[in-house]
Amino acid sequence: MTTRTVVFAEGQDPAQGLFMSKDNQIENLPAVMICGHGSRDRGAVDEFNQLAVRIQERLPQHRVESGFLEFATPVIRTGLDKLRAAGAQKIVCLPGMLFAAGHVKNDLPSEVNAYAAENPDLELVFAADLGIDARLLDAAKQRIEEALDAAPTKVARSDTLVLVVGRGTNDPDANSNVAKVTRMVWEGLQVGWAETAYSGVAYPLVDQALERVMRMGFQRIVVFPYFLFSGILVSRIYKWADEAAASHPDVEVIKASYLNDHPKVIDAFVARMNEAVDGTGVMNCQLCKYREQIIGHEHDVGAAQVGHHHHVQGVGTEDDARDHGVHHGHGHSHSHAPGQVED
Repeated sequence: MTTRTVVFAEGQDPAQGLFMSKDNQIENLPAVMICGHGSRDRGAVDEFNQLAVRIQERLPQHRVESGFLEFATPVIRTGLDKLRAAGAQKIVCLPGMLFAAGHVKNDLPSEVNAYAAENPDLELVFAADLGIDARLLDAAKQRIEEALDAAPTKVARSDTLVLVVGRGTNDPDANSNVAKVTRMVWEGLQVGWAETAYSGVAYPLVDQALERVMRMGFQRIVVFPYFLFSGILVSRIYKWADEAAASHPDVEVIKASYLNDHPKVIDAFVARMNEAVDGTGVMNCQLCKYREQIIGHEHDVGAAQVGHHHHVQGVGTEDDARDHGVHHGHGHSHSHAPGQVED
């Protein structure tokens, strides 16, 4: 990662993101727009906003704004308007999401393309999703090890199974990325076994996976939500873990924390920004169902790149958002949306 020498004005707090060098370098650097999914859950939105602060702290020489596709405010257009009004000539749009499924491939590009068409004097660059990244794997390893270190008993790793839980989408490429994370975590931690589950849309769901792995004979099961933020979906995952533990008292069930604003996560976001600026950051299109005829999804090839979130943009959040149930992916729905600030 490239490091830059930054000069602050006297009394300047870099955490506030208002950098100005002696040469006014900020005017010549791209601004950064962090694009989140959005959520009805206030706690999840607060965590996203905290991550945006962390990114601003790491990029004090850039103007940084953030916004959401749905529910929460500000919406993405508001952030883009603020950057444009502040004099930005080039804006890097960072997807605040782990993998490239529908939101990264359709909804966010639709927002960015529409804004670019309305502002032809402004250059907008759409960065890649976080994807499979060594930094994120390191963060995942640390989150799981934190849970193991805090466990009340000592169990050998050979007697430990890790259940990695992804969000689950209608995109098989994104779902397969979760499975790859599982394999990398398995080998990296050298545990006895690892399995993959999903909080919705894709299968197996967490409760289904837990029922199966409980019969595999391991003394300990670590449930790890491979999520950026908390919210309804992570709460649902932990609830399933508690229910499994109550039904199988002979197996120790440990709940690991999600990624949140781990320093390695911030590193990955900064890397995606730098790649977008230098032109090396491109999404993996080899197994994209919109570009290739992927088995079972042949009808999706060439689908229009349009958004589906206009009816819920900026409608607000709840302090105690309810779980509206598992979304199984039959048609477009927002039953999966509460608590979900990533894709």
